[in-house]
Amino acid sequence: MIRFIHALFALAFIALLSGCGATSEKRAYEYMPDMSRSPAYKAYAPNSVTRDGLTLQRPVSGTIPRGFHTFHYGPGEDEAARAGRELENPYRASPRTLEEGKGLFQTYCLVCHGEQGKGDGPISAKIPTPPSYVSERLMQFPPGRVFHVITLGTGKMPSYAAQLSADERWKIVTYVHAVLQGLGDRGQVAQNGGSQ
Repeated sequence: MIRFIHALFALAFIALLSGCGATSEKRAYEYMPDMSRSPAYKAYAPNSVTRDGLTLQRPVSGTIPRGFHTFHYGPGEDEAARAGRELENPYRASPRTLEEGKGLFQTYCLVCHGEQGKGDGPISAKIPTPPSYVSERLMQFPPGRVFHVITLGTGKMPSYAAQLSADERWKIVTYVHAVLQGLGDRGQVAQNGGSQ
């Protein structure tokens, strides 16, 4: 008998939960509906819930965006040379890395540096001519220095850190050193720190 009563209560409870007075035209009763459909606020609209009354909040101090890696080098010649001495290319010149590096180079670099990296890209006549990757000076740049230039820019060249992830920048460096400069797997020929 007790089992029958428990089964009856369980059946009544299930019926109560499944129905809750719902019809095909009317939604069932919801407990805490804001959990499913929270109120939407526009980014710059006033917001009575926040302390300062603004919807868009500043990130907490020290917040680092997802996928972001701190770059511990500043702009300038000395910092570029230091990056050349200290940074190591994490990529080897595998067919896949070279293919990806070539695609990125063609998208972001070819327009100024040219297909072979000789500074003869389609817009090179309209800007100060970029240096050739096969010039004596740039042939001495270790991979870390080239990475520094892509990351922070130099002269008229802007930074590409916002457009390219660190991995993408390293793939371009690998492609430039291995294919355009012919320096081998990681550009290890250049060991003088690129200070010339």
